[in-house]
Amino acid sequence: MGALVSALLTLGCCVPVGLLGAAGAAGAAIFLGKARPWLLGLSGVFLIFGFLQVFGGARCGLKPSKANLVPLFLATAIVAVVLLFPQVVAQVLADWASGASRG
Repeated sequence: MGALVSALLTLGCCVPVGLLGAAGAAGAAIFLGKARPWLLGLSGVFLIFGFLQVFGGARCGLKPSKANLVPLFLATAIVAVVLLFPQVVAQVLADWASGASRG
């Protein structure tokens, strides 16, 4: 009998936190869904600024370093994948999140 009470008390502790987390994620998804075009545009502006910063020094005879090129091209690839395949990215993230919550 004590184990049953303990199990119910444990569920009573964790279930409301999970529901609040789900409600917060749903609210964020609604807001971010409406802001998606603006966020993608802002990402493009920042990428252009990054390319100008990295390759603008070539006029002065400076070579871009690998420490600058790797994150710039990685960010460019991430933005391109999110722009071209949004549903695939959403599915991968949802699968990853559900797997992480189980483990």
